[in-house]
Amino acid sequence: MDRNQYPHTVFIVCGTQAEKADRNSVMVVKMSNLTKTLKEKTSDAESDDDDDDEEEDSKPEFESVSLKHFGCVNRIRSTVINERKIAATWSDTGKVHIWDLSRLVHAVNDSSVMSAYVRNQESPKPLFTFNGHMSEGFAMDWSPVVPGMLATGDCSKNIHIWKPNDTEWLVDQRPYTGHTSSVEDIQWSPNEESVFTSCSVDRSIRIWDIRAMPSKACMLTEADAHTSDVNVISWNKFEPFIVSGGDDGYIKVWDLRQFSKQTPVASFKHHTSAITSVQWHDTDSSVFAAAGADNQITLWDLAVEKDDEEKKEQAVASNNNQLENLPDQLLFIHMGQTDIKEVHWHRQIPGLLLSTALSGFNIFKTISA
Repeated sequence: MDRNQYPHTVFIVCGTQAEKADRNSVMVVKMSNLTKTLKEKTSDAESDDDDDDEEEDSKPEFESVSLKHFGCVNRIRSTVINERKIAATWSDTGKVHIWDLSRLVHAVNDSSVMSAYVRNQESPKPLFTFNGHMSEGFAMDWSPVVPGMLATGDCSKNIHIWKPNDTEWLVDQRPYTGHTSSVEDIQWSPNEESVFTSCSVDRSIRIWDIRAMPSKACMLTEADAHTSDVNVISWNKFEPFIVSGGDDGYIKVWDLRQFSKQTPVASFKHHTSAITSVQWHDTDSSVFAAAGADNQITLWDLAVEKDDEEKKEQAVASNNNQLENLPDQLLFIHMGQTDIKEVHWHRQIPGLLLSTALSGFNIFKTISA
């Protein structure tokens, strides 16, 4: 759980959003031989064969295998159930599928399995499909406490809870109701098996307890968390904090102990467009990452506060147009991608971030992380 030695190897699962429904797929990707970024050689630098061989050996490797998925993948989330790699997908056809990725993971790890998979044109079918949502959706999260329990929310403001039952899932047909518009994101509590939070186009963030009846399960509500759609949320694993991102470009941090006061403990406005992804660090309780439609990824640390001398130096630099007036808690800005979808911390490699975008994947690790 604390992998620091280079080169790194990472596995991801992702979904496509092709123009034609039958052209979509779920992909398992293995990225290996990941090393520190090499400095580019100057034009007059001389290189010998040994240097060229060393550079060739240091190049990252990318292997992928896919299965067919009808409809665009609105969102995909993975988990492990009884040592099986499982993924859930939200399709824009309005269906939610559960997939066993074991064969695909085996394929990217074994060339003979990969050859057979490709030669036989394999494409595993879903383990389970739920057709009960009235429309497509985006909200989806696996419980970190109860293996196999899933929550899904749709654009028709309904939330359904899935509970595992041997090889299938039992989905409560009674929706959890409370939101008045599309449910955009869901996050289970990291330590309470019956509690989850959701956010919506109706500008609210809600806290639910599934021990109550679906129609009465909403326990706490922040009705005007943002001035427009609340797109994404993330629940801190160590502190009673939730971070949210909205169409208004704001990132807000909420303390669940003061949720009824309807005031965030922190509010940041750096991004110039909608926030598309937020996630707390897996081991550092004060750090989170965010992505925006302004093609920026930002890293934040709530524990950072400049002393008086640093603030004076920053004010002087700002007056001299050397830098903009950045929030003290903003650690790092990553740019270069177009239409960023999601950003995630790697759970086993400290400080490693992976982002998905229209322009492709980025994997990076900052000095501050």
